Amino acid sequence: MSLGAREVGSARFSAGQAVRVKDSKPEQVARLHLRTPHYARGRIGRVERVLGTFPNPEDIAFNRPAEPRVLYHVLFDQPPVWGEGQQGDTLLIELFEHWLEEA
Repeated sequence: MSLGAREVGSARFSAGQAVRVKDSKPEQVARLHLRTPHYARGRIGRVERVLGTFPNPEDIAFNRPAEPRVLYHVLFDQPPVWGEGQQGDTLLIELFEHWLEEA
């Protein structure tokens, strides 16, 4: 999918912006297919890139109509996430906008 102005323009967050991964517990809701790693929940990272809009995989997993959602590359410092690593080690995760909030 090419990144048209409409897709990037609809993004709530921009490159360089600090974001927090929501720490909700949606796995307690029936028929939910999680697309966000548990280890990232509640963590603060920085948007590296807006990737565009894609159908929500949480809906696709159950063959439901999938609303388009904005997808991001979010960069995290690795030591706080994994409890190991050195200064400068990072972790890059693709996360959909509805899992992110302002940090």
